Amino acid sequence: MTVTRTPLDERAIAYERMARALDHLGDTWRDWPDLASVAAAMNLSPSHFQREFTRWAGVSPKQFQAALAHGAAGDLLREGASVLDAAFETGLSGPGRLHDLFIAHEGLTPGEAKSGGAGADLTIGRAPTPFGEGAWLIGQRGLVALGFIDEGAPTRTGFEHQGVGEQQAFADLTSRYPGADIRRDDAEAARFARRVFESGEPLPVALYGTPFRRQVWRALLEIPAGTTQTYGQLACATGSPKAARAVGAAVGANPISWFIPCHRALAADGRLHNYHWGVARKRAMLTYERAHAA
Repeated sequence: MTVTRTPLDERAIAYERMARALDHLGDTWRDWPDLASVAAAMNLSPSHFQREFTRWAGVSPKQFQAALAHGAAGDLLREGASVLDAAFETGLSGPGRLHDLFIAHEGLTPGEAKSGGAGADLTIGRAPTPFGEGAWLIGQRGLVALGFIDEGAPTRTGFEHQGVGEQQAFADLTSRYPGADIRRDDAEAARFARRVFESGEPLPVALYGTPFRRQVWRALLEIPAGTTQTYGQLACATGSPKAARAVGAAVGANPISWFIPCHRALAADGRLHNYHWGVARKRAMLTYERAHAA
């Protein structure tokens, strides 16, 4: 039996290798390595790497390097560097584009939002995303939760692998909505995934949570793609400057990964840690966004 893969399937399959490629390019772009050397680091031929990276990221490796340089140059200029100094530090740069999906509406009454999904009819399923296989939880009003499935042993290249299998990922999502009636339908999840990742349609969401948490999740949406904020900055943005710890807990409870960008939130020390679905995935998301946002 022949299995037909969609473009989104191919991107999901390529995720781990592309995450390593993003990490490598993030560390080496100032040296402007050529395509052959980057491909060799990924154990691929130059043509294979060029094709796979461009299909996954939407830009070529060279454009990606240029976008990283562009973003770094912008940072230097905002910090007071001269144009000449910024150009010297980063080299040539070029534009990158990202078609951002956006939140269309929450679609819940206040009472429904606070109910924790009590009495809701939800569908859970497995379907691909650009950042690996996704665990999707969908309601009649929109996306309720999105997590990630990681299976297999850690790679020899040192890629950080959380090892969260399908059963664990599904249990993680469903445990948040104990009062809901949940059935499995992978085909429905796949249709939803194609809708938001391939067609570029607006993304309806159904955010169940306390008013404070939903306020924090909305604040996450205000952080520009490719940039980060600390929990303290988010606390100020929500009007609760002394509630950094509570804000951190709300960020950690964010049910919809990637679309509600909790990966853009950092602790006060600025380190990438404590991301629910793996630090490597957080790094990949931020690097991907930064290059495209440039």
